Amino acid sequence: MLPFSYATRNLLRDPTRMLQKIGGAALVVFLIFAAGAFNDGMKRVLTATGSSRNVILLGAGSEESVERSEISVQAETLAAAGIRGIEERAGAPAVSGEVHYMGEVQLADGSEPQALLRGITPAAFEVHREVRIIAGSFPGPGEVLVGRLAYLTLDTPSESLQVGNQIGFEEQFFTISGIFDAPGTVMESEIWFGRTDLMTFTQRENLSCIVARMNTSEDFTYADLFARQRLDLELVAMRESDYYGKLAQFYAPIRGMTWLTALLIAAGAAFGGMNMQYAAFATRIREIATLQAVGYSRISIFVSLLQESLLATLIGTLLAAFLAVALLEGIAVNFSIGTFSLSLTPKVIMMGLVTGMALGTIGAIPPALRCLRASLPVALRSG
Repeated sequence: MLPFSYATRNLLRDPTRMLQKIGGAALVVFLIFAAGAFNDGMKRVLTATGSSRNVILLGAGSEESVERSEISVQAETLAAAGIRGIEERAGAPAVSGEVHYMGEVQLADGSEPQALLRGITPAAFEVHREVRIIAGSFPGPGEVLVGRLAYLTLDTPSESLQVGNQIGFEEQFFTISGIFDAPGTVMESEIWFGRTDLMTFTQRENLSCIVARMNTSEDFTYADLFARQRLDLELVAMRESDYYGKLAQFYAPIRGMTWLTALLIAAGAAFGGMNMQYAAFATRIREIATLQAVGYSRISIFVSLLQESLLATLIGTLLAAFLAVALLEGIAVNFSIGTFSLSLTPKVIMMGLVTGMALGTIGAIPPALRCLRASLPVALRSG
């Protein structure tokens, strides 16, 4: 076999071409890192938001959008009394009737961005166990509780949503009583009102949904049976995890377009790199033939050419990894119902590494085979 130093020297023979190879590979792998982190982050935040132990009771026909759902206020009491298997604390069932509303809020700078508003009672903390208040207190009349990442959704400095500040809604101003977090869920981007306040200012008489926390995930059957028996309430029972799973499917085309864009650019770069390798190897046909004449086999020369290509693309992959850590890791991305963070998980890193190796391999094999195909006498006479 040819020594590895031979591949290294050949790579350094033309610095301009080497930089083009490394830069092309770095661009492609960086795009794969970005697409993978985007898709993984969106899917992860939607999956983590729903609990398999929580059941959502929605209005029939509104299974795909809790904002469109309407159910009577009395259904909350009826559900708490009629569904077996609901978890209790201090004798109180973990049942939360909620109002979900997508509306505009007024900020101090005069902007009016949209946000997902949720009208709650203290029982919301019994069903959404991942939520905790990290500053301030539960909202009273005329007050709101703001998610830790709501400032990103509202495109405003975080300082404007601190405890004691005010935000407007329906020509009224509400004081921020506290800030809550719910790591890894879309709830961190929401604004929570007292349920009575939100129903009053949105002129609603009905709830959007009822969330009940069951003792076990198998107890869902009791909630489903209740919804099927009480035809007068026109309810549909869904696991909370299934609801957000459907939302993940709804956003699947967006994730697919991200992958398609990255793959098209990667394909273009791969063909460009292949053409570059054709040109690079074609100028070395006589050199390759000389190596064969002194005793090196075509397989050993092929391996050396492959090493040369892989060395360039793996350097580009390493560069892309450094850039991804610097530019992508922890970046918050907004979408219609929340915010998620980009993260270079092991799965995403592996995809980038495999992409770099594939670029180096696929880009080198056809040019190398073409150079080695010529007979030795013809190759030695080539100029």
